[in-house]
Amino acid sequence: MSEAKKTTVKKPKKAKVKAPPKKKKVKAPYVKNAELRAELIKSKAQDKLTPIAIDMFILMANKFSQRLHYVYEEDKEDCISFAIMDCYQYWRGYKPEKSDNAFAYISQIIKNGFAKGWRKLHGHMPLSSKVSISRNNIYSL
Repeated sequence: MSEAKKTTVKKPKKAKVKAPPKKKKVKAPYVKNAELRAELIKSKAQDKLTPIAIDMFILMANKFSQRLHYVYEEDKEDCISFAIMDCYQYWRGYKPEKSDNAFAYISQIIKNGFAKGWRKLHGHMPLSSKVSISRNNIYSL
């Protein structure tokens, strides 16, 4: 009997491909407590809100609105405007000597403004009696 020669075929090695470097996620600019506190102190000294402080209120209200869900975009915009209006109305109530956390103070005003706007839009009706109309369909909530 003859022996069959065993030949081994070497497979070519695959070239290692390096994965592209991961891009760092760039966070959207948001309000920092120290910056907000400085703007509120500056505004109190001038007895008038600075444009930067107003922009911070708008940014905070828009960010907070992303956590809530709305059937209509107009309801969302109305609630944001209620929150910004409340910030404009109550910003003088912040006392920097009492607390360093201006962000918490303004955040609470914004939350209360959203609740006030929602109550004004939808009232205090029980959930079972509300009806929402969307895309020509009627859904009971």
